[in-house]
Amino acid sequence: MAVHAHPDDESSKGAATSARYVAEGNRVLVVTCTGGERGDILNPRLEGNPEILRDMPGYRRREMAAAAEALGIEHVWLGFVDSGLPEGDPLPPLPEGCFALEPLEVPVGALVRQIREFRPHVMTCYDENGGYPHPDHIMSHKVAVAAYEAAADPDAYPEAGEPWAVQKLYYDISFSVARIEAVHRALQERGITSPFEEWFETRRNRPHRQATARVECSAFFPQRDAALRAHATQIDPDGFFFQVPRDVEKEIWPYEEFQLARARIDVADGLEDDLFAGVVAEGLPVSRVGLEAEDRPRGGRLGA
Repeated sequence: MAVHAHPDDESSKGAATSARYVAEGNRVLVVTCTGGERGDILNPRLEGNPEILRDMPGYRRREMAAAAEALGIEHVWLGFVDSGLPEGDPLPPLPEGCFALEPLEVPVGALVRQIREFRPHVMTCYDENGGYPHPDHIMSHKVAVAAYEAAADPDAYPEAGEPWAVQKLYYDISFSVARIEAVHRALQERGITSPFEEWFETRRNRPHRQATARVECSAFFPQRDAALRAHATQIDPDGFFFQVPRDVEKEIWPYEEFQLARARIDVADGLEDDLFAGVVAEGLPVSRVGLEAEDRPRGGRLGA
């Protein structure tokens, strides 16, 4: 299960990994917390499009359906309203009723229900900074972490179904400074103009997170790119992302990265190459969720 703030986030963060696991026979569910209603039209070709302006929420739902089909994933909307990205100095207040202002227990309860229905072995979400400081990204981090804990607690949200213990929670850090720097330098060395020149210079001082897992997924970059293009209002097909030659990207950075945040099973030392490593396929008895590491069950990879 991958928890995201807006439609299109699932296609720019961890998308090739999702497509790989689907191709290997695993179920992958993307949970999108908001409808992206307040997103701007970022594709110059669609600026002023009357159909989109009349019904941005509906248009983005159709985009999300096309992206889900491209990746082969399952998808569900959590049902909250996009907070928008406040700009200005000082920042304006967030709009009333938006996701970032919801009492935490409301979206947590909604996500707990999805966890208990889908019963994922592994979850991914953003780090505590949201990957970048969008209020919905930060809120989705809080919701995902709280729901990871609550879903296994029989006393929490009893109306949301039978408890289920997710075994591992990862932060998706695949869109990292390290990745951009590596691709940027590789393009420069080959005499190719890098589309990341300005991006890299303005973001190079962002915090660097230490990856604990690298999933090789370069064979699924085409599915990722198709999913991105499906979000036509949000992705410029002539933009910087598509200016990187895919053969260079596959050579320099053929994987997506994750950082283990929490686990209820033993995790081997070193860099993992599979988010399902060590997972107990039949799931964990909820009564054992709180056991110390040395008492936790050891299991093999989830069967594809």
